[in-house]
Amino acid sequence: MENQKPTAGKFALNYGVILGVLMIAIGVVTYVTGLALQGEQWPNIIYYIAFPVVIMYAISQYKKANANTLSLGDAIKVGLSIAVISAIVYLIYGLLFNYVIDPDFMPQMMEVIRDKTIEQNPNMSQAQLDQSMKMVEMMFNPFIGSAFWVAMSAFFGLIYSIIGGLVMKTKSN
Repeated sequence: MENQKPTAGKFALNYGVILGVLMIAIGVVTYVTGLALQGEQWPNIIYYIAFPVVIMYAISQYKKANANTLSLGDAIKVGLSIAVISAIVYLIYGLLFNYVIDPDFMPQMMEVIRDKTIEQNPNMSQAQLDQSMKMVEMMFNPFIGSAFWVAMSAFFGLIYSIIGGLVMKTKSN
């Protein structure tokens, strides 16, 4: 019986959803504990570590399921797809959170960012502060922020996929 090549999509969907749910869990914990409105970034370190680990692990599992063979192209397909799927999962949660669960969160967050900006840059002019807040507001726009989030996830997913693919690929005959 001949082994069937596993599909990159199956691996990407499974691990992409897992990674997206992890990011949602981090977001929920930071929200519930109040760390989000304090502007704390350290909980995101978990995600920054988990992101490449999940991608590398998924690529290794894909290789294992594919009779221990892996091409760089397959590694990129798996890893990049995981990154984009996880970003989309988190994006859906983000939209639900900001428009249904807590529509007042973003204005509160903008006020926290404004206060922190003033605290860190006490000599900033009002025009500079307004310009800075305009940039933050643009990034918090659901369409621009979402596009940026997916693009950055894809970019880093591509980088980690290339690294994983180069390390784990099998030599051609």
